[in-house]
Amino acid sequence: MSFTLLINIKKLLQVRESNLHYVSGKEMNIIPSINDAYLLLENSLIKDFGEMKDCPKKLEKFKVIDCKEQMVLPSWCDSHSHIVYSGNRSNEFIDRIKGLTYTEIANNGGGILNSVEILRNTSKEDLLKQSLERIENVVKQGTGAIEIKSGYGLNIDSEKKMLEVISDIDKSNNIIIKSTFLGAHAFPKEFLQNKDGYVDLVINKMIPEFNDLKLIDYVDVFCEEGYFNLNQAEKIISAAKKIGIQAKIHVNQFNSIGGVKLAVKYNALSVDHLEILNDEDLDVLKNGTTMPVALPTCSFFLGLNYTPGRKIIDSGLPLAIASDFNPGSSPSGNMNFVISTACIKMKLTAEEAINAATINGAYSMGISDKVGSITKGKIANLIITKKIKTINELPYNFGESKISKIILAGNLI
Repeated sequence: MSFTLLINIKKLLQVRESNLHYVSGKEMNIIPSINDAYLLLENSLIKDFGEMKDCPKKLEKFKVIDCKEQMVLPSWCDSHSHIVYSGNRSNEFIDRIKGLTYTEIANNGGGILNSVEILRNTSKEDLLKQSLERIENVVKQGTGAIEIKSGYGLNIDSEKKMLEVISDIDKSNNIIIKSTFLGAHAFPKEFLQNKDGYVDLVINKMIPEFNDLKLIDYVDVFCEEGYFNLNQAEKIISAAKKIGIQAKIHVNQFNSIGGVKLAVKYNALSVDHLEILNDEDLDVLKNGTTMPVALPTCSFFLGLNYTPGRKIIDSGLPLAIASDFNPGSSPSGNMNFVISTACIKMKLTAEEAINAATINGAYSMGISDKVGSITKGKIANLIITKKIKTINELPYNFGESKISKIILAGNLI
């Protein structure tokens, strides 16, 4: 048994009771904190915390970290990523600068199908190596939990390869991983003339096989014009629900076609993107427990509308933010920049953005009982900041990391 004691913490942020799973509306602008605090870790878990006047006295019993003039908060919970991919799509970056749209690039053979072709020709070993390098980078940038989607295989063997790599990452790191099957990311070239046939393959072959192999936590669908329509999306998430797998759905990135209503109907854990959000969608979200998730750096990279985060929160709803780390539309997993972008472009306060990236992000992965707040018994995934005066400095310094140290599962990284 080992104990780590953080002392002289300028401000211990995101101190919560264990029965709170997410925050909504006006509560998102509040981050409970303790000034001049200590935090005691036992092995991988948070054991105790409080004001320094109540700190344990016999310091020789602990590994001590002095956090004078520094703040401590839970690690980022990135609830939407495609971090397992091969190569990159930098050529499309130039095409976009020259004026081509997301759809035009896809129609020219780029986009998701470009990544599919590269991944299918990449060995599992090489794919794991590339992915672990990205994981190492996001950990250094403060991410302590991340959801990873498949969806660049689009056949049984390559989707399985991706899911096995996600599983291997989970086994080899202290970062918390959730695995989402996104076989319904796009239609592969071999099924472009038989789209319902591909939906049948996803439902009847992929989901049952990968579930039996215990490779899936969630199922996702890209429900959008030109991709999977409402009927196809419903068939997939309904089939998953019948065997106990909850959905997380890509919706409203370019159009509002009823995906939000479908997600709430099936009690999806989250609806992600929401760059296009009308009042009807907003009202539907108020009648469920599905978490709206914004992906601001995707909008930044593609030059799209930003999810109306201010409107979502002001309507009394919760909001999470995530990186959407992928090679085509958000080639970065830096959650610090995600938070800055949410503040700058979506008009969130620092408190709202931090809540969206911690406790609400944890909820969007189904792990708010394990991480996302400073709570006794939760896993000790922590960020120790550099010397800062206020939390506003975290999003304000968008080009400079304000992270001093990272703790994952009680271990100093």
